[in-house]
Amino acid sequence: MSNEDQEWADLLSPRRRGLLRSGGGLVAAFAASGVAAATTAGKSPWGYETYKEATIQPHSVRPGEQTLPSKPRAYTDIKSYHAHIYFDEDSFHKAALLHKWAAERFEVELGNWNLEPRGPHVTPSFYFGFSNAQLQVIVPWLQLNSLGLTILTHPNTDDPRADHLYYTLWVNRSQPVNAYGMKKPGPDEPPVEQIYPNTRPSVRLETWRYCISNHSLDLLTRIKYRQTAITGWKWLRS
Repeated sequence: MSNEDQEWADLLSPRRRGLLRSGGGLVAAFAASGVAAATTAGKSPWGYETYKEATIQPHSVRPGEQTLPSKPRAYTDIKSYHAHIYFDEDSFHKAALLHKWAAERFEVELGNWNLEPRGPHVTPSFYFGFSNAQLQVIVPWLQLNSLGLTILTHPNTDDPRADHLYYTLWVNRSQPVNAYGMKKPGPDEPPVEQIYPNTRPSVRLETWRYCISNHSLDLLTRIKYRQTAITGWKWLRS
């Protein structure tokens, strides 16, 4: 008999094998081998038959959508957008710079600093609200200028919880959002959160620049251009 075989034979000694055969089960077998379940004085608050409970399907976290919708939502349900920029004690200087850049370049509704969890946002953050027309510029701008920060962009519809949980766009990694308790606006509230721009842009938004012989040519002011399927970029002098 090999050493490994002997170890198994010792583990399942006649006494332990007898306990298993007699119905003592694994608990008794472990007790016999010196591995007993830890016991303390008192009773479990859960009782002693939780192992009999059936696995029950949880309620939907999206009331009203227990079944698949019959048709898609209209994209015109989106009335505006929010961008939430998250930071911590190690990255606040990046958030301050992004806060400054955004206020200088975009006409948006800039919120105040949230230095503690606020609403569904579980870490320090700031936000700005912007219009649908600005989406095509602000989202790529945030992608290129996030400075590595986590950014949540969500639409504003009549369903704030879905806006924060299911209709989201993330720049960089995502993080938990505690929005399960959010509810639709009441009868005396606006059906969708309103955006009221409060910034005064003072810096011209940077645009793509093309270099020829080390001279930068601003495409929007010094030349016109268009892209064709055959020739690629076609330059037209103004």
